Amino acid sequence: MSQEEPIQKTTQKTTQKTTQKTTQMIIELMKKNPEITREELASEIGITPNGIKYHISNLSKEGKIKRVGGRKEGHWEVIEE
Repeated sequence: MSQEEPIQKTTQKTTQKTTQKTTQMIIELMKKNPEITREELASEIGITPNGIKYHISNLSKEGKIKRVGGRKEGHWEVIEE
């Protein structure tokens, strides 16, 4: 086992925890305000709108959230939990 392997595993675990925390924050914010925008989510959480887009895409694929209605007049529905 090289020295890089433990560092890589630690980095992977840290990234996974951060992703889970961010995902949970997105879900909680959507529950509180279903009309919230990606930009508002990004501002609240402190990541870029593209980062939010990535997480929303994954949550949608996993069936945890869905968009009801259009971009301007729609809202988020949290399916999970």
